[in-house]
Amino acid sequence: MNCIIAQSGGPTSVINASVVGLVEGNFEKNIFKNVYGGLNGIEGILKGNIINLSKMSKVELDTFKHTPSSGLGSCRYKLKDYKIDETDYIKLIDILNSLNIKAFFYIGGNDSMDTTNKLSAFAKEKNIDIQFIGIPKTIDNDLVFTDHTPGFGSAAKFIATSTLEAYLDSTVYTNNGIFILETMGRDTGWLAASTALATIEGKQVADFIYLPEVPFSEEQFILDVKSRFKEKNHVFIVASEGIKNKYGDFLGSINDNTTHDSFGHAQLGGVANYLKNLIIQSKVTNRVKTLELGVLQRCALHCSSKTDFEEASMVGKAALNYVSSGYSGYMVGIKRDTNTPYKSSTFLVEANKVANKVKYFPKEWINPKGNNITKDALLYLKPLISQLNQLNFYDYLPKYKVFNR
Repeated sequence: MNCIIAQSGGPTSVINASVVGLVEGNFEKNIFKNVYGGLNGIEGILKGNIINLSKMSKVELDTFKHTPSSGLGSCRYKLKDYKIDETDYIKLIDILNSLNIKAFFYIGGNDSMDTTNKLSAFAKEKNIDIQFIGIPKTIDNDLVFTDHTPGFGSAAKFIATSTLEAYLDSTVYTNNGIFILETMGRDTGWLAASTALATIEGKQVADFIYLPEVPFSEEQFILDVKSRFKEKNHVFIVASEGIKNKYGDFLGSINDNTTHDSFGHAQLGGVANYLKNLIIQSKVTNRVKTLELGVLQRCALHCSSKTDFEEASMVGKAALNYVSSGYSGYMVGIKRDTNTPYKSSTFLVEANKVANKVKYFPKEWINPKGNNITKDALLYLKPLISQLNQLNFYDYLPKYKVFNR
C-alpha cells in the first residue's frame, strides 16, 4: 500500500522539511511501499499530476528539504460540500485507489484543514479505507490549538532581522525622518509583533507596532508620531497589512479595489503608504520612507530558524506515525513542553476544530495604548527564532530543488 502528500495555501521557508520528514520517516519504518507527491495540491492531484518521492535519491531529498517555498507546488482550491456536489470527491478517490493509496497527508493552514476534514468525513460516510491527516504550516501562526505553526518561527526571524537592519539604515543621518515597515498578517498580528524582537543594546528599535487585533485610531496615531518625532527627530513604525479602523475597514484597501482569493480572503497590502500619506497630510514631516517586506517573509530560508526547520520535519514524521496508529480526520499540533530550555512535542486535534478558525494575537499581550506588545509576548516569541538554519550551497549561492517546475 502507498500514501500521498501535498501542499496547499501560502508557502513557508520550511514547508518542504515536512514533506521530507515524512518520507524519511517512511524509509525508517517502511510503513508504505511508496510515498507519492501531489503537485499543486488537491487541484493538481485531480489532474493526475503525481510523482513518486520514494524514488528520489537521498541527495535530491536533502536538497529539497533545504529549499524554501512549496517545492511540490500549491493551490487555493476550495472543495464544495460533498452533500451538494461530490464530483471532486469521487474523482479523487478513484485516483487514489488506482495507486493503492491508503493515506493522504495535506500540509496547509485553516483552509487546508477544511479540505482534510471534508475528505475524512466523506471517506467515513462512504466506508472508504483511506486516512486523511493534516500537517500544519503557515507563517501567520493563526491555527487554533497548536502552540505555533511551522513556518512562523522562520518568518519571525527574518522579519526581526530585517527590522533591525532597516532601523540601522534609517538612522544614519542627522535628519532622519520617519520609517514605516509593513508586514504580512491579514487577520492577526503575530508577524508584526515579531519585530519587537529587534533590539540594539537591549532596547527595542520599533517605536510603535500596530496589530489587527485592536482598532487603529488615526487621531491617536498622529499624536503619538508627532510626540515621538519631536522628541527624537526619528520614528520607526511597524504595521501589519491587516490593521483596520474602528469601522472594520482595512486601511490598506480604503482607497483601492481589493481583490479576493477563492476562499474569499482579501488580498491586502499598501498600509505603509496609507500611513505615510496620513503623516504627510498631517504635516508631521515630509521625510517618510516605507518598506513592504512582501513574499520574502515566507521564502527567506537564508534567514530561517533551526528550531522551525526541525519542527517542520518533526510534524511530518509525526503525521506518518499517527496514521500507522489508525487516526484519520486530525491535524498534527505542536505542544510547548518547556520554554527554558525550549522543548516541544506533537499531539492530535480534530481537523474540524481547526478548519476556518483563527487564533488571534492575545489582547493581553498588547499594551493599553494598542501600539506595542508586552514582555509576555516576547517570552513566547524568542525561543521560536533560535539559531540560524544551515543551507546547502553551490557556486556560492544556496542550492535548491523543486519538483513542480
